Order: sequence, then structure tokens, then C-alpha cells
Amino acid sequence: MANKPTINKLYKTVARLEAEVKSLKAENKALRAENKALKKELARYETPKTSRNSSIPPSKDENRPIKNKSLRGKAGRKVGGQKGHKGFTLNMTDKPDKIEEHTPFYCEKCGNDITDSKCEYMGRRQVVDIPPVKPEITEHRVFKRRCTCGHETISGYPENVNTPVSYGSNVESLIGYFHSRQYIPFARMQEIFHDIFGLPISEGGIHYLLDRLALKATPAYEMIRQTVFKSKSLGSDETGAKVNGKKHWFWTWQSKRATLITVSSNRGFDTIQENCGDKAVNAILVHDCWKPHFQTLAKGHQLCTAHLLRELNYLEEKDKIKWPTELKDILTKALKLKKKLGPGDYYGHNKERKRLEASLSKLLGQIIDEKYKDTISFQKRLVKYRDHIFTFLYHPKVPPDNNDSEKAIRNVKVKQKISGQFKSTKGADVFAILRSVTDTAIKNEQNILDALKIIANLKIQTD
Repeated sequence: MANKPTINKLYKTVARLEAEVKSLKAENKALRAENKALKKELARYETPKTSRNSSIPPSKDENRPIKNKSLRGKAGRKVGGQKGHKGFTLNMTDKPDKIEEHTPFYCEKCGNDITDSKCEYMGRRQVVDIPPVKPEITEHRVFKRRCTCGHETISGYPENVNTPVSYGSNVESLIGYFHSRQYIPFARMQEIFHDIFGLPISEGGIHYLLDRLALKATPAYEMIRQTVFKSKSLGSDETGAKVNGKKHWFWTWQSKRATLITVSSNRGFDTIQENCGDKAVNAILVHDCWKPHFQTLAKGHQLCTAHLLRELNYLEEKDKIKWPTELKDILTKALKLKKKLGPGDYYGHNKERKRLEASLSKLLGQIIDEKYKDTISFQKRLVKYRDHIFTFLYHPKVPPDNNDSEKAIRNVKVKQKISGQFKSTKGADVFAILRSVTDTAIKNEQNILDALKIIANLKIQTD
């Protein structure tokens, strides 16, 4: 009986300890989970995705400014202008618009009048300037004449003179240029016309002229569409934009000679089907890994190697293993080979290309430690799209990257940064049409303003 309290006490102690162990195990489990989450978060900050190692835009970089890490290697050249580089100098012209002669009238030594003395030419200097700009108002008058038969014939106004007072094609094309090339907001455009040209115009007037110019440009826009999809190689890209406060997407399909830009509320295959359909069946489509692009009915696909290299930069910095570095080396060698290939080298046997294909296949089949999840995910993606990595080594007109598409669509972001969001779907469509014309003119080395003037002088097609 004397031992009973001791045994009961031990039971209570054991029960208490078991409860403590259970509590500590639960706490330990929670702390381990928290530790794992914190390590994952820490890894994100130690090797964050930025514009220099991924495809995210610079505006999303944390702790900006961050200098973009260029994908280019050292060229081995000195900094500055290279030998043989063609410079630019402001030269004199032999046909000046105006000549001002400065002759001496008195002797600078004694003050005598020397206007009757022989004047000898000593030299010249020229000043290039812009004369004051003022609006030119053209009044169109119509008349009638009576024939001997008694009928009265009234002359008509020119085709594009439809209202008592209107702005001409030069004003219309200049507004289109400011809008689609210089991305100037309406209020500042209004200020430019008032201060520089002495021409009052309302923001509503600017809006009306842009709508009118876009209508006139619609046939050219459709011709651009046809030109793009007839190409053997074309690129595509998309970017988000706010339209009346809602997320929309600007898309581009572009070739060497033309750029088509369109706007949609959809980022998926519906937009591709609506704009592209089966028009690209004879083309190689260059793009990033956005899944809907692979649904495009095309002859083949080429993944953007610039995107791949940026992702490899991130994996190289984050995981610090050889695999990303080795793949970067293979892609870099492929890009160098592209520069060396002649027109006849693409379709026959090529030893260097074969070695690169073998090296790529070996690397994609390599087993990566399961703790490097991002690298494994990237490897699986490339295995899935293996046939679209080196397409550019088999087709002379296919570029290895989608830089031209990114360049074409980047102007939407520039426009938004300067002018803000698009206020309506119609306004976004107008910009897409005029920007397509502008970028196509640039690609064909045409003067943008001249191209817009040609369009401004056209008649709006109503049928």
C-alpha cells in the first residue's frame, strides 16, 4: 500500500510526458513546415526572377533600377566608333534657299566710306533653320453655267471636301504620325498644334481625324495581313494592355516586310483562330512557349532562343549546377553556326549541326537531382518541344529568336507609358491599324509621314 502513491505518481508523470512529447512533435512538424516555406521564400529573394534572367518586363523588377544582363558576349572591340564606321556631318548645300550678303560700308580703321570700292568675296557660312509654320487655308468655290439648251451645270467640290470647314490631309496625317509613331497624348498634341502651327484643334477633333484616318487605312491594313501570312517565316507575340480599365491583349504577327497588330479581350487560341486561321500553313512560326501558339496551323515552329537563354541565366544563378550552363553553351554554338551557314548548307548533311543535335538530346535525357525542381520543369518543357528548338538550323529564312515580334509589340507598352490606357475598344483598334501601317513603313524604309499622307488623301470606302 505504501508504493501505490508512487506508482500513481509515475503514471501521471508518464502521461504528462507523453502529452508534452505529442505537443512537441506537433510543434516540431509546424516549425519544419514553416522552415521549409521560409527557405523557399529566401531562395526566391536570393535568386529572384528579373528581366535579366527571365522574360518578365523590367517594370516588374524588384528593387529597381536593375541593369539588364545582356545575352551578348564580349566582341573584343574597343569602346566607341569602329574603324570604317560612316559618321554624319552637317554639310553645306550648293543651292541655299536664301542668301544674305554682308558687305562692309566703312573702313574699320579710319571710318571712311568705302561703298564705292571694289567688293571681293571672302567666304561663306550656312545656317540651317525651320521657317515659321502657319496654317494655309484653301477656299473651294463652285460655280454654275447655263448651256444654250437651257440646262444649268454646277461644278462639284473635291472628293474629300465634304463640310463647310474641315482639316486637310496634312493635318490628318500629322496627327496619325504623332499618335502611332511618337505616342503623344491628345492634350499635348492639341498644345503642339496651337503653339507650333498656330492651329486651334480640340481633343474631339483629334479623335475624329484619327478615326477617319484608320477607316482610310483599312484596305492597307488588310493588305498587310495578307502579306504577313504569305511569308515563309513569321513571328508572333502578345502583351497585355488596359482598355477602358479592363485587361485586353495586343497581338502581333509579323514578317520581314510587314507587321500586323490587332487587339482582343482574349489571350487564348480564339484570337489566333480569328486572325490566323489556316493562313500560316506554309510558314514556320517563331514564338515563345505560350501554349496557344502551338495550336496554330503552321508548317513548323521555332522556340525563341533568347527566351530560353534568359531562363537558363536564372536557373544557372539559382541552382548553381552544370546543366543550365551546358545547355547555354549548346544554344550559343547553334547561334554561331547559324551565322556561318550558307544558302546551300541548310538542306544537306552538316556535321556540326549533327553534333549539336546529339549534344542536345544527351542533355535533355540527363537525370537531374530532384531537388532542382525548376531546372527539371524546364528540361521537361524542352523535351516536349524538342523538335522546335533547332528549326532555324534547317531553314535559311527562319530566325533563332522572336526579337522582331517583341520589338513590334513593345510599342504598345511605350504608348501606354506615355499616354496611359486606351479609353475604348475602338481607340485601341485605331492604334492597332495605324501602328501596323507605321511599322510596315519602317520595315520597307519608307518615310512614315509620307505613307500616312498617301492614306489621308484616300477616300473612305463605304462598301
